[in-house]
Amino acid sequence: MFTGIVEARGEIVSAEPQRGFVRLRIKSDLDLSDVNIGDSISVDGACLTATKVDHAGREFCADVSPESLGVTTLGEVKSGARVNLEKALRLDSRLGGHLVSGHVDCVGRLIEKRVSGAGFLLGFQVESTRYVIDKGSVAIDGVSLTVNRVLGDRFWVMIIPHTAALTGLTGKIISDRVNVEFDLIGKYVEKLVSSARGESRLNEALLKEHGFM
Repeated sequence: MFTGIVEARGEIVSAEPQRGFVRLRIKSDLDLSDVNIGDSISVDGACLTATKVDHAGREFCADVSPESLGVTTLGEVKSGARVNLEKALRLDSRLGGHLVSGHVDCVGRLIEKRVSGAGFLLGFQVESTRYVIDKGSVAIDGVSLTVNRVLGDRFWVMIIPHTAALTGLTGKIISDRVNVEFDLIGKYVEKLVSSARGESRLNEALLKEHGFM
């Protein structure tokens, strides 16, 4: 589990095919002193398992599964590409963003980018905005963001200067692809309130019964 608060940027040293998988070797300034083989690290929003850790060289390796290659942009990365990194959330850590599982839901596409005051307004198009709501949370390439507006299959987020400098999101150009993870809460609520026939049973009584009100 992660928070969507990026800790460091990393550079892909190599991306090697491995019998259907891709093995990534990543170098960064991320503090790896407490990371061991088997630990989880979010790479551009995808939860990967560290398979090799070089503490002195600040490098680690991780294998991207065929499933992850199919639903993320990690199959497209090349040597020299920059990625967002975050170590797994500790139980005693502050939750500065929102609960992010690192299980990417889909790949979105940047469709608008414009300066807005000291920040940037970015618009993305996805397969469906079913789990996206105004003022709700969404993770883009592992970055926890607040949704400004939703319209059809598109939504917009505001990028403040600090986030722009740390994550590289504003360096993307129109039509660039990004990893999108929708808010966990929305997906669980839908599962809870849907009947076996797929019809919604959502009402005030049910929400109170399960602690949402």
